[in-house]
This record gives sequence, structure tokens and C-alpha cells, in this order.
Amino acid sequence: MRPTLSVLVPLLALAPPAFAQGADTAQRFNYPPTLCANCITWNTPHQPQRIFGNTWYVGTQGLSAILITSRRGHVLIDGALPVSAPQIIANIRALGFLVEDIKVIVNSHAHFDHAGGISALQRASGASVAVSPRSASVIRSGKPEPSDPQFVGGLAFPATAKVRTIRDSEVIRVGDGPRIALTAHFTPGHTPGGTSWSWQSCDGDTCLHLVYADSQSAISSNGFLFTQNATYPNALQDFERGLSTIAHLPCDVLLTPHPDGSRLFERLAAHGGTAALAEPDGCTQFATRAREGVAKRIAAERKP
Repeated sequence: MRPTLSVLVPLLALAPPAFAQGADTAQRFNYPPTLCANCITWNTPHQPQRIFGNTWYVGTQGLSAILITSRRGHVLIDGALPVSAPQIIANIRALGFLVEDIKVIVNSHAHFDHAGGISALQRASGASVAVSPRSASVIRSGKPEPSDPQFVGGLAFPATAKVRTIRDSEVIRVGDGPRIALTAHFTPGHTPGGTSWSWQSCDGDTCLHLVYADSQSAISSNGFLFTQNATYPNALQDFERGLSTIAHLPCDVLLTPHPDGSRLFERLAAHGGTAALAEPDGCTQFATRAREGVAKRIAAERKP
């Protein structure tokens, strides 16, 4: 049986339109419900707040954007939708930080709902964008890549010119007081360029290990088979390697590209900003759930 799992309305040919460098750029990629049924809900505003130490949530209700701050420069993880960029900028400013102090923007995976706002955020901040080699070409062009399991129906987003590639396990260091040290962990599967991130945040003498674990769901466009395909033949091996990486990371606080994937808002409501937020088995449980999901997908594909 060929499963018909898809999170996007199929759009067989969507090239990114030309867009100006002005304020209307995001509106050119304001996807209608016929193309993205979840976008309105995902982009619902959410109040920015401290997660722990120098780590802050600045994303929307349904799409994470994480700001890690220092006295001389910040790092931003993910940019949500193209239309989310103004909201992320407003959230950063509401916390008292300058968007112009963002030195590096990194990404979990190069889909329109997590990389769509990066172009506008890069222009507003002047930051460099640092991503895996497999994500770099997508973010530079704004076009889905054929090896992506969700390629058919994947939506275009604004292209970003100032992009550099990183290595697996590379450490990105920014600022001081405290200095940010953000480690990249290549965790492909959901996309070929998927990347998770780990770092440490401290509140006084108490320090926690935070992990932004990339999406690990085996979902795809209709007709794509993880067990047999010509465009991404190593997908299942990539999933296993990436899930093993996530499961073994030092992990006190789990964050995910969709905040509901880690029950973030519920946990923040109960323990936000304090060491009680820690759930040391969060990454292990996340990897276990993801493995179960991949196994179900494999079984569905192999069912007669």
C-alpha cells in the first residue's frame, strides 16, 4: 500500500516570484489557505518570553524562533513563515534587544514554515546565515529541492543571498558575557539538510543544556516512499543516525521547531525561566516517539 501522507496541498509548480527588498516582501509570500491550511493558526501572535538564562522564545503561536543573547551579539534559530518576520522582530524589540545585534541566523530545516522569514530577518539584522550544505542551496534559492520528501507541493519562500555552510559538530561562537557556543548536529531524515542545535544557558551559577531538536517526522508528499525512492535513498539510515544523535545529547531542556512538539508553552507556564523547566529525559523520549513514527511509516509502506 502506498500511503497518502501529506501536510501540504500539492502544488506541482510554484516558482518564487520576483520580490522587492521592501516592506511588502513578506506579503508576496502570504500563502492562501488553499496552499497552507495551517498558516493562519501557525502565525497567530505569541508573547515573547524567557525560556532560561539568555535563551528566549520570540516565535509565533505555532512556529518557534529562539533568540540566544550575549552582551556583544545574539544568535537566532529559525525564521518561521515569510509573514512571521515582522512579528519576530517586534518580539525581539519587546524584550529590549536590538535586531541589529543578531550576528548569526541558523536553521533547523529548509521548509517554508521554518526558513521562510530568514531572508527578511537577515536583511533587518545584517546577520550571516549559517546552515548545513544540503539546506544552503534551498535557502539561497527559496525553492524546494527534489530530494526533499515533501518536494511535490513544497512552497517557495524568499531567497537569502548571505548564506554560509557549516560542518557537522561545528561550534558557532558569538559575543561575550556569556559567550554563546552553539553546536550544530546534522540530523537529516525529515529533510536531507536537517540540523539540531545544542548550547548551554546559565542563570547565575545554575546552567542547563538546551537542545533544539529538528523535526523527525517521516511525512512526505503523496507517492513518496521512504523505503524505496530514487531522490533520497538514504532517508531511513539518516533518520536512525540523527535520532541516535539526539537521544545521546546532554539535554535538560528540549525545544522543537513547532513548540507543541515539546509541550513548550505548557512547560513555560509552569516553570518558565527557572531550573524547574528541566526534563533530563526530554530528548530520549523525543527520539523514542520519533522512532515509533518512522517504524509505523515503514510498516504502512510495506503493507501489501
